[in-house]
Amino acid sequence: MKLISIVGARPQFIKASILIAEFKKNDTCSHVLVHTGQHYDQNMSDIFFDELGINPPDYNLEVGSGRHGAQTGQMIEELEDVFLNEKPDWVIVYGDTNSTLAAAIAASKLHIPIAHVEAGLRSFNKTMPEEINRVLVDHLSSMLLVPTETAVNNLLREGFGEKDIHLVGDVMYDSVLHYKDIIKSDNSNEPYLLATVHRAENTDDKERLSNIFEMLIDLSKQISVIIPLHPRTRSALDNLGLISKIERYLTIKPPVSYLELLNYEKNARLIITDSGGIQKEAFFIKTPCVTLRNETEWVELMERGCNLLVPPTDKETMLKKINEYLENIDILLEKDVWSGLYGSGKACSKISSLLLN
Repeated sequence: MKLISIVGARPQFIKASILIAEFKKNDTCSHVLVHTGQHYDQNMSDIFFDELGINPPDYNLEVGSGRHGAQTGQMIEELEDVFLNEKPDWVIVYGDTNSTLAAAIAASKLHIPIAHVEAGLRSFNKTMPEEINRVLVDHLSSMLLVPTETAVNNLLREGFGEKDIHLVGDVMYDSVLHYKDIIKSDNSNEPYLLATVHRAENTDDKERLSNIFEMLIDLSKQISVIIPLHPRTRSALDNLGLISKIERYLTIKPPVSYLELLNYEKNARLIITDSGGIQKEAFFIKTPCVTLRNETEWVELMERGCNLLVPPTDKETMLKKINEYLENIDILLEKDVWSGLYGSGKACSKISSLLLN
């Protein structure tokens, strides 16, 4: 059986790496890896392949950045050529990026079955490109590989048949468990907060971006703030003339590798992020998290109290909510809320069995 995985962004490299290792255990399976080039910066792409032990992709389309329509259209065109050349039995897509959508469209037009890893997630905000992508990809997929009961219920409400929905757990949990011995607790450093900001809804909105970084600067006056700075975010801050001010107060890092980031996450007092994947990583390694968005697809984390949703619309409100959350972190860490949401860490084994059988 021939499988093709399509990746293009950091979380997809991580998910694919652990699943590819599972496929290699089966002699009847051949696997082709296609990198669309959606993330093309070395620190955002190549470093993850090197660190996670993934062989260089069989195809690198080098699409790069661009407007949503142009980028997705170019991917569809080039992926169609790949699929016609390789003739796979399944196309595997991950998450909710433009790479995910392009692969699903190209495969569906060629009548190649699609397996969607991380299916069924919903933020119910159609202004998010990711929400549009994930809904469309689910409706094009033959196999919906679902991380949570919440995601199962989302799909059932949309009319999907139970036979197409497979509750396998979260492959990101498999990954964190795989690398858990490398993630070290470090009690020698001063306490710090870890921040990551990269979503277009925050970086492309001058008011939201200013609110976020003015809030982080105020927080840094009471506890250190470390932020690996995404290229998109740095560019937006440059345009606002805020970089020099931020560098006086925050500890700025270049984009870091997956394992470096996990170590920062593990040893942080609190994570402040707008990333979907980091919300879950925070839960897996038992670090409380604040999400700077209007909504999150990981609603079960909010229900548990492990994740606090704080829309970045007003600096003073953000500061008040985050400081209140910080005051109660020790109580939260003692609660029995840090397990049981995302499967048993065997998602990749289950996915491999479903596809190969």
